Amino acid sequence: MRSTSSTIIKCAALALCLALMCPMGALATTMDDTLTLGMISVKTRSLNPLVSEEREFQSLTALMFEGLYALDDDYRIVPCLARDPEASISTNGKSWTVKLRNDAVFHDGTPCTAYDVVATTHEILRLASEGQGQYNQLRFVISDARANDAETVVFTVTRPYLGVYYALTFPVLHQSQVQYELPLGTGPYRMERFEPANILYLSANELWHGGSLAVKNVNVVFKATNRELITEYEYNRVDAAITRSASAGQYQTGLTNLNITYRTRQLETLLLNFNAFPLDNELVRKAIRHAINFDAIANQVYMGMAQRTDTPLPSGTWMYREVDSASIAYDPDLARELLDQAGWKADPERDNGVRHTTVNEKGEQKDKRLRLRIYVYEEQDNSVRIQVASMISDYLKAVGIEAPVFSESFSSVSSRLKAKNFDMAIAAYQMDAVPDPGFLLMSGNTGNFVSYRSTAMDNLFGKLRETREFNVYQDLLWQIQDLFIQDCPFVCMFYSSGALLTRKVFTVVRNVREPEILRGIEAIGK
Repeated sequence: MRSTSSTIIKCAALALCLALMCPMGALATTMDDTLTLGMISVKTRSLNPLVSEEREFQSLTALMFEGLYALDDDYRIVPCLARDPEASISTNGKSWTVKLRNDAVFHDGTPCTAYDVVATTHEILRLASEGQGQYNQLRFVISDARANDAETVVFTVTRPYLGVYYALTFPVLHQSQVQYELPLGTGPYRMERFEPANILYLSANELWHGGSLAVKNVNVVFKATNRELITEYEYNRVDAAITRSASAGQYQTGLTNLNITYRTRQLETLLLNFNAFPLDNELVRKAIRHAINFDAIANQVYMGMAQRTDTPLPSGTWMYREVDSASIAYDPDLARELLDQAGWKADPERDNGVRHTTVNEKGEQKDKRLRLRIYVYEEQDNSVRIQVASMISDYLKAVGIEAPVFSESFSSVSSRLKAKNFDMAIAAYQMDAVPDPGFLLMSGNTGNFVSYRSTAMDNLFGKLRETREFNVYQDLLWQIQDLFIQDCPFVCMFYSSGALLTRKVFTVVRNVREPEILRGIEAIGK
């Protein structure tokens, strides 16, 4: 059975509930006023969330800064610095007016105004114009912002759709500090002390519009490697640790420990280049999908720290449509049958069973063996993708596809993807908060490295980017996923997971996700 994020989320929530019933002396359920947290950080020198370098570090800046809107447990939009649940939208949908709440102030007591929102928006767009910034995708949704008065900001949008609300979750900084390394925010915690790659001390923001906080201090200890981080946790020098290392899968939830899996935005894919013969053939692409046991890969390589998804949308959310299991299931016999239909015949006594065809990519009568190269890159101190590629190669060999693995640098594989110089590639996409995977699937778009072209798919995204009605938006996302399964432009494998190891119950949210891994800490005990 496939493991979905909804199952994991429910398990995490159940674990938290069980923890609350543990006897004294077991898991700490009476929260004291300080949480000591361990985390990997070696590069971050700035607390400015607009230019953050390390993904886990964003869980800390999320405690210090807030957006106009936020996402709840169901990944639905709720107002934060915005006063109302919905913006006032012009008739043509190009002008969105947002009123700010009047009780939000920065950490120094300065009121948060529309001028701060405008200054932050302009800084994000400036960074985006230079190809920089954590929120550079905003440029595809919003082109400008202006303040009508201190409480009213007006956005000029390029896509008048539901995704605008998700785009407006970016953190708001004080207008005079948008380029500061240590800017002021409005969040529940404020910075007291920061020594890069060493420590960060946060204290409760007594001026926060959300009220008083049960956890008064968050003390963070930074380590350079996962081994050092895990050692800190094992020797009880930190109360909790955040890691994306697959080794965290060995820690099980028990009476004195919680291992809460959180979903990242990193989508792992197997790209199939339509320009590489015979991957332009839908039967061959689907045969590859059926030939690989992704559940086994998730369990053996990721140690369960990966959440399966069959489409670019995360499973277990309102965005995801459950797929007919027969259309995507591991089924090597069906894979062999599809390859037979595509004209690729197997001869057990020839080339170790590698399939051949008598027609090449030019339609000429010429013998050709079914050989598809897999390119893969690695992240530092992370050999997971190499192992995944090796297992995929073995699964494909079992159905008659020769698939040698070539490991190259990130820059080399990136160049191959841009030049369309590959057969297959294992590549990760960092997905945006906006539920819109058009950059992967629309003809000629930035992330469409496989050269997939579909008028029907382009039309669905055209409609998606014009609707603001939730039910219609959801239905269009579901139609997009149905067409994705039908066409199989590439294979979605997993959303990478991280682990939050903790001895203290400091949050009761049921959907722990990146980048707000610590979301809910401000509400515990209320």
